[in-house]
Amino acid sequence: MGLETCGNCLSCLLIPLALWSIVVNILLYFPNGKTSYSASYQLPSHVWYFEGICFSGVMVSVGFVSIGYLKCWCCCFISIVLALLGIAFSGYSSIVSAVGLIQGPFCNSSTGWDYIFKDTTGGYLTNYSAWSRCTEPVNIVEWNIILLSILIALSGLQMIICFLKVAAELKRTLCGTYSVFVQVKNELRLFLQQLKDSLASAVSLS
Repeated sequence: MGLETCGNCLSCLLIPLALWSIVVNILLYFPNGKTSYSASYQLPSHVWYFEGICFSGVMVSVGFVSIGYLKCWCCCFISIVLALLGIAFSGYSSIVSAVGLIQGPFCNSSTGWDYIFKDTTGGYLTNYSAWSRCTEPVNIVEWNIILLSILIALSGLQMIICFLKVAAELKRTLCGTYSVFVQVKNELRLFLQQLKDSLASAVSLS
């Protein structure tokens, strides 16, 4: 019961986590709150994968709402599939965000617009003095790091919650009220009882 209760309670957090993912992803389109960079497509490529808007946002929300309407025992399997899809969607968001974080921001420097930290394999994250190489947008390195780190954290929490949901549904399906084995056992017992009654009726008639 503890695992099931934990999985069900934590599942309610998926909606706010999804909404925050959407908001954070949208902020990536407007460095420092400015729309000019979005209008001129001077944005990093990973934002066009819509990792926070579509996958850890809309897709996870739709999956959670669908799970909420599944009440019959046979629908537990569908709940498991939806929770596994939630793991896949949030995992995709986490991976894309991590790749974007390692690649670094798309910014203007003395050599023009480029991913000037792409060859550092994430080493720029602790090399604070190198951040000043990005002259435009202002503070884009900090903006990029903070928002992508938040996205990774949000999608990571979603993965954990969906994993717990899978574990809870498996436990309920295999060991709980909706146990498949219990259902099969009851059906077999009913069948044997009916067969016994039929044989007894046949013997009495003969």
